[in-house]
Amino acid sequence: MVENKLVLELANRLNGIAILSSDITDKDLSGVDFESLIAMARARFSGIAAPSLLTKDLLVQIVKDKDAGDVLRERSSTQNKSFEPMAKGISNNFAVANQAFERTGGKVSDFADFFNDRLEKLKAIIYDSQSSSMSGMIHNIESVKQYTRGREVVLVGMVYDKIITKNGHVLITLEDETGTAKILFIKPEQGRGGQQAAELFMNSKKIVNDEVIAVRGKVSDPFIIASALVHPDVPVRQKKKIEEDIAIAFMSDIHIGSRLFQQKQFDRFIDWMNGRIDHKKELAGKIKYIVVSGDLVDGIGVYPGQERELSIDDIYRQYYELFSSFAKLPEYVQIFLITGNHDAVQRAEPQPTLPEEFYRDFKLSNIHLAPNPSYIMLNGIRVLGYHGTSLDSIIQGIPGCSYSKPEDAMLEILKRRHLSPIYGDNPIVPSKNDSMVIDKVPDILHMGHLHKNGYSEYHGTLIVNSGTWQGRTDFQVRMGHIPTPAQMPVYEAKSGTMNVIDFNSSGL
Repeated sequence: MVENKLVLELANRLNGIAILSSDITDKDLSGVDFESLIAMARARFSGIAAPSLLTKDLLVQIVKDKDAGDVLRERSSTQNKSFEPMAKGISNNFAVANQAFERTGGKVSDFADFFNDRLEKLKAIIYDSQSSSMSGMIHNIESVKQYTRGREVVLVGMVYDKIITKNGHVLITLEDETGTAKILFIKPEQGRGGQQAAELFMNSKKIVNDEVIAVRGKVSDPFIIASALVHPDVPVRQKKKIEEDIAIAFMSDIHIGSRLFQQKQFDRFIDWMNGRIDHKKELAGKIKYIVVSGDLVDGIGVYPGQERELSIDDIYRQYYELFSSFAKLPEYVQIFLITGNHDAVQRAEPQPTLPEEFYRDFKLSNIHLAPNPSYIMLNGIRVLGYHGTSLDSIIQGIPGCSYSKPEDAMLEILKRRHLSPIYGDNPIVPSKNDSMVIDKVPDILHMGHLHKNGYSEYHGTLIVNSGTWQGRTDFQVRMGHIPTPAQMPVYEAKSGTMNVIDFNSSGL
């Protein structure tokens, strides 16, 4: 009889991944679900170049984690028998549109191509949606130099810089492929100039570097005195509704692996989705799609000292817990996972989908990995999902925006038709094309990142920030930021109604 037969089988199954410690015996493996154990061990060691040592203590921890997961999965696997979800009977109709992206070598010419593509795309949007204030001939900047003083011109270009003059006027440098021009927005004297002049000056103070705008003004060498300002913007439309009575849930910033991850609240969410909680049970049964916009896990080494704030200090285990949790949701619910700045992908945007090594043991048909950003069509509703890292620079750069109202910063992004208009603060990968341009008007713009729920509607586009599933961090305490964890927005696509389910209440 072969001694330690189970140990030998485990060693063979983990060959090249882990080396078993000599003190592990068959007794340690007796009664263990072998396939689940191997899946967890592979998740623990996958991606490490050389085989790692599987010690007896680590084996005990893996078995403990597996057993805890089995208990939760058993509890979650049985839906309430009286639960008859409406969404289950509706056919899937979705598509993820990957943005065209061509990686380059990061040369100066690559950055030039990147910004030229941005200029051309946003210029075309402005041309197609010219407002009455911009009607007439649009000039290139070089041609304006031949015009005499007082000639009215319309220019479209990218903002190179902006300063406030000593008299309080706003002076910007606008550039296109032919040259640069100085545009002056005059500060109205108190009680003079009227409302239009006051609004123009107020809007000029919100101009940020690297955005593309159109300006009407008169030549007054060496300046052009502005009389109108237009952003690419989105057209005014009716809010999109559909015939199917389904709902779309939105999540972000789950941060599994953080010691502040809201586990109890997340368990309530899973129970609610499975019909085991009576509160708004009919709405739970309408949810056909869930869109998660980044920071799926807390990650490793994202910022100095992060290891002190982790409950799971292994990136593979963090993702194992993430996919184990989503595996408990009903199979008819389609889940879309977009990456964020805490996830195991490059920091610079656009970010790719999560690598297969983090989910190879959970290839579930209803879980779909998507890049950041992504357009996702859901039964005819176009959702633009973006994690929202650029919101930091927007809040710092545009007066009136704040961390307490993320929807205001998202609206400014929508007006500019660019997800990350300010270059520098938010790392961008240069490409032949700028895939951060909002070239298709979304029915729903969904972001996270700020850990604060926020909702608005603009020109027929629904703006949603879905907050977080992480408690208030020490950094947020120091900054005075109060997050809104475990409050999930749910949009009913037939009626156009937005609901917010608060999973913080134990009596839910």
